[in-house]
Amino acid sequence: MYSLSTCWNSHRHTDGRLMLREIRSLGFDYAELSHGIRISLLPGIFEAVDAGEIRISSLHNFCPLPMGVDRAAPNIFKFTSEDPREREMAYRQTLKTFETAVRVKAPLVVLHMGKVDMKDYTDRLLEMAGAGQRETPKYEKLCAEVLEKREKRKEPHLTAAYELLRRLIREAEARGLRLGIENREALEEIPFETDFPLFFREFDRPSVVYWHDTGHAQIKENLGFIHHGLHLEALADRLAGFHIHDVSFPGRDHLPPGAGGIDFAALAGLVKPEHIKVLELGPWVPTADVQRGWEHIRSLWGET
Repeated sequence: MYSLSTCWNSHRHTDGRLMLREIRSLGFDYAELSHGIRISLLPGIFEAVDAGEIRISSLHNFCPLPMGVDRAAPNIFKFTSEDPREREMAYRQTLKTFETAVRVKAPLVVLHMGKVDMKDYTDRLLEMAGAGQRETPKYEKLCAEVLEKREKRKEPHLTAAYELLRRLIREAEARGLRLGIENREALEEIPFETDFPLFFREFDRPSVVYWHDTGHAQIKENLGFIHHGLHLEALADRLAGFHIHDVSFPGRDHLPPGAGGIDFAALAGLVKPEHIKVLELGPWVPTADVQRGWEHIRSLWGET
């Protein structure tokens, strides 16, 4: 199935039903409720779903937004926090996402797992890559530094996140939900690109699946940390779905497919009809470009 994320249009709507009708008017049978859904949009969303106007493919945590938050904030409460109060808020808000997913009959919730507490190397490396400095000794030194520091500091954050995830798995399974663990673009966020195989051995159950973000993977390739296609191939047996967006080198993402540098054709052999395929486009993307991007990806990945 193909779906369109509400990250494209939730900001300009005050009525959730009209928000979903706009997506349906483009030809999408499904929408993903993204992490910018204000509580005030829920009544209209429920009306649209109950009336059969559109179906919900997935939700992106946290959905709806926590009280008092009026803009997308998927990392406002981190699973990896060393503050137990923040982790408890992450747990409670994720449970609210689960309840919303059940209410709209969505089968899957996409999760961010958190980050290691360290300085941000990602933006600096993106800046250097954009300036043509990827092959310089300074760039290589920074890459080695981030790998060393995040490895040294990860254990307490992994312990916290994994304990919280185990609690959430029990709640998700009781509700018949799957949890999509998303690959992230920031080098400080977990699971690290090298740790995904270990992660899925640790959580070897059908309710915990891999969610592949094409833009995030391409940014990691642009920085020199993975090969996009090989990374996806290594996790294909746990793959449940995609966030689809393109990237202009090195890191301008959430562009429509075909507007950036991702070789979507090279990934096509790993895409199956049963995968959930969500276009996750920036709110600045014109409607005509949304349609062109959807046509482009279907021409490469198939109609279903």
